[in-house]
Amino acid sequence: MIRKVMALGLAALGMPALASAQQRPPATTIEPAPNALTQNTYIFNTAEQQKIRVTVVAKGLKRPWAVAFLPSGDALISERGVALRFLYNATGVTYAPVALDPEPVVGLPPAPSNQRAGLHDVVLHPQFAENKLVYFTYNKPGLSTAESRFKIFGEGLLSVMRGRLAGNTLTHFEELFVGVPGNNSGSRLAFGKDGVMYVATGSPFYELEPQQLDSDNGKVLRLTADGKVPTDNPFIGRANVRPEIYSYGHCTQYGLAVHPVTGAILSVENGPVGGDELNLILPGRNYGWPKVSFGRREGGSRVSASPVAEGIEQPLMVWLPGIAPSGLAFYTGSRFPAWKGNLFVGYVRRGRLSYTGGLERVVLNEKLEELQREALLTELHQRIRDVRQGPDGLLYILTDGEEDGALLRIEPA
Repeated sequence: MIRKVMALGLAALGMPALASAQQRPPATTIEPAPNALTQNTYIFNTAEQQKIRVTVVAKGLKRPWAVAFLPSGDALISERGVALRFLYNATGVTYAPVALDPEPVVGLPPAPSNQRAGLHDVVLHPQFAENKLVYFTYNKPGLSTAESRFKIFGEGLLSVMRGRLAGNTLTHFEELFVGVPGNNSGSRLAFGKDGVMYVATGSPFYELEPQQLDSDNGKVLRLTADGKVPTDNPFIGRANVRPEIYSYGHCTQYGLAVHPVTGAILSVENGPVGGDELNLILPGRNYGWPKVSFGRREGGSRVSASPVAEGIEQPLMVWLPGIAPSGLAFYTGSRFPAWKGNLFVGYVRRGRLSYTGGLERVVLNEKLEELQREALLTELHQRIRDVRQGPDGLLYILTDGEEDGALLRIEPA
């Protein structure tokens, strides 16, 4: 009662009633402690697959970003800004022991000092069994952090490269595309059912490059397998526009996937504070960033007065609070019948809390509208960086870590 009277008195004096509350010390944030992968296998219950077994295939990876499976059952793993590594017998199809090659694959450019620069994604050509071509996205160092306007990560240039794999060596190495300087903190690459490459690029927060068509930052690019511009790209022939651009107005994109039936291109992008999105990528469309967003700024204010606007493509899904989505994959195998056709989204942390990463299983209808959503692997408290389906019809997960990243396999228990 006394507090109520005091508040009314303060209001009468034109003083904020919450002034005393604002002077209290901030509440302590409680976050889960780091959780090391101390077991070789884990068993979890799920909503529709019953029990699953999660096996630690390999550990000791340095900032792993992507995994690509060879027909032999071996895997190539990119360590962001570090190297490309061979993991022999990753899927266990030959019943030989799993072995992580201590030496990196030979032939890539030397690793730069900036951990955000260097190697990002790795993808095999659709006809890899015949041509042995491996494709990479690479963040070439630009200006130093001190010189750049991007004071956190420095400046880089997105590069798309390819080489022919011969043993543990890349030969016939080529640079197919080089972008303009920008804060390229991550990138993804995928081959569409039309045979061309789609490249999801990074974006500097709150900078206007995603809306500028003379910049490749904050875009999805479309290139032929040889790095040329397809003749049916949406901005062909326009002055002062990069012809490689397929869509624009994207925030940082860490996941890219192709629908196994329709060939639709989907990407996930990180919002600022919440507002993470799953987008259907359509030619020539504007996805809004940084002018239109469901997210908020660091202090809590909204990025835009409305999250929708005329001429802005709306996301298929939005995460509020955000999850920092990363890898993206459709499941097409037969080992998990209840999951066939489902979309899997890896994520780093939920609600900006450390060690709350996991894997989301999303059920979509034929119109790509969300029907169900299930969180998996949250008990491991890992930052999940990539998710891919292996040639054995199982799901594989990369966990992020400076020195302790791991490859995990999910199979029926």
